Amino acid sequence: MIWTLFLLGQAVLFYFILTHRSRSKRDPPLDKGVIPWLGHALEFGKDAFKFLNRMKLKHGDIFTVRVAGRYVTVLLDPHSYDTVIKDSDSLDFNRYAQVLMERIFNLRLPCHQAVKAKAIMKKHFMGVNCAALNSTMSRHLKASLTAEMLQNQKDWKEEGLFNFSYSLLFKAGYLTLFGGEQNNNSTEPSSVYEEYKKFDGLLTKMARGTLKPEEKRTAQSVRQRLWELLAPAGLTEHSGSSPWLHDYRRLLQEEGVNEEMQKKAVLMQLWATQGNVGPAAFWLLGYLLTNPEALTAVKREFSGISMMETSDTSSPDRLKDTPVFNSVLEETLRLTAAPFITREVVQEKTLHMADGQEYLLRKGDRVCLFPFNSPQMDPEIHHEPQKYKYDRFLNQDGSVKKDFYKGGRLLKYYTMPWGAGTNGCLGKQFAINTIRQFVYMVLTNYDLELCDPIAQMPEVIASRYGFGILQPEGDLLVRYKPIN
Repeated sequence: MIWTLFLLGQAVLFYFILTHRSRSKRDPPLDKGVIPWLGHALEFGKDAFKFLNRMKLKHGDIFTVRVAGRYVTVLLDPHSYDTVIKDSDSLDFNRYAQVLMERIFNLRLPCHQAVKAKAIMKKHFMGVNCAALNSTMSRHLKASLTAEMLQNQKDWKEEGLFNFSYSLLFKAGYLTLFGGEQNNNSTEPSSVYEEYKKFDGLLTKMARGTLKPEEKRTAQSVRQRLWELLAPAGLTEHSGSSPWLHDYRRLLQEEGVNEEMQKKAVLMQLWATQGNVGPAAFWLLGYLLTNPEALTAVKREFSGISMMETSDTSSPDRLKDTPVFNSVLEETLRLTAAPFITREVVQEKTLHMADGQEYLLRKGDRVCLFPFNSPQMDPEIHHEPQKYKYDRFLNQDGSVKKDFYKGGRLLKYYTMPWGAGTNGCLGKQFAINTIRQFVYMVLTNYDLELCDPIAQMPEVIASRYGFGILQPEGDLLVRYKPIN
């Protein structure tokens, strides 16, 4: 027993020597927290926005915190973001991405595959190929909405707005990109959605490695079911999947990725393409319904487009000139898009801040930007940042407002819902077009209103800060019926 205690004591001492850290003159402010090894992990994971606001008030725009044995330097000055975003020599994006891929999807891919996969996405999600995707998505959205409620139905139908938006957009997006209707049967998109929702509910815990034993079993079971459902997607040109997914599967095969890993990679792409659009549409419609002036302005803009239509199916091209809707979307994303931009420090770097200060970034640490804190919720940049203002991104003459300032200096990044640099969303335009088409179809074909006229928007799930578009704590009950 004495020998065991001695070895344990030696191990604790050895660990303390290895992990002990003090701040040097060149380091950012260091806050290790009071719990050994864990540091601030619990508070960070529970509500990152609240925690980082507290750290910012205490330390300023840059500081280093200890999180589950790792040291993370957080930068919250948007004027200085490019020093991180543009440095691919000292700071690496792929290492942390690989950690998350393995934790969430049980997935390991060749390092160089990511570059080729991005090239494929650029090919299919930009230019003429994106136009073809928009057209296919429009067709599936219209079919999904029609199936949801028959046009001759006169009674109101009640549903939670989050489920309504997420389910319809997920199914239409799944049919557009993954071709579910060709793989098994017409009910498959609903089957995939139900399993995906279970997966999505455990995603943040999988990413943090905090699943309980029962949750681990559920996560593995749901992943297994999704791998089976997604297995045929993109395997052949005649699988019903999009050309993008077929090219992606072919890339995986050329890289020597086995069939099991290919199925896991397709699940990752399902999450990447479908995990944010539905929640974003929910927030946008929810803010419109709870802000009548904004809803009136968007409907007025859409009515002008409806008058120009010459066919039953709206052309995605007709929806491009929508400055009011664009401002509404930008404001919605400012309030609800909260991804982390994370880099691994692979070699020591001196970080040059916009204010002239210089700080050392140590090899082995991580660097994290959180644009939701600043610029998006920064009161110096956006007046009353907690308040929804549908015309925040419009000038008085109706033109797009792009000039925002911090510290008297014009900002390059005044909102960052789509990330930036290697974190930038390549499917941005497709996602915007999809949300716009969906909202247009809903508002021009259906009477949509709150079941409770004085209902307020639900709070966000605070543990989802850092993982893209936030999700609501609860739902917003609405009712709808076709316009007669």
